[in-house]
Amino acid sequence: MNYPSNLKYTKDHEWLSLDGNTATIGITDFAQRELGDIVFIDINTIGRTLDAEAVFGTVEAVKTVSDLFIPIKGTILEVNTALESNPELVNSDPYGEGWMVKVIVDNPSDVESLMNAEAYAALVG
Repeated sequence: MNYPSNLKYTKDHEWLSLDGNTATIGITDFAQRELGDIVFIDINTIGRTLDAEAVFGTVEAVKTVSDLFIPIKGTILEVNTALESNPELVNSDPYGEGWMVKVIVDNPSDVESLMNAEAYAALVG
């Protein structure tokens, strides 16, 4: 599986890329494989400030629905609107076109508390 070294990861299988105080967040390659074919993404938290590990949306696959957790405290700035008509982008390109939200991060140094690629790979085996 693919775990880019430039990203940070959570135990809940989200990834985060930080650019200044803006984070791009999605789910990992491991998560999308475990979920299977993704058919719907529901994120209605745009403009809301959420604490770390709060639910920011849900992802629906053929057989299950799973919550999406924000890795660090911040305000949801943007939702990937391409996922409305093409939720399968999460399956085909979880670290690129399949990103889910952009967040203004309250404290960018909080990102350091997340796992690096090696630690995440060890977690998922």
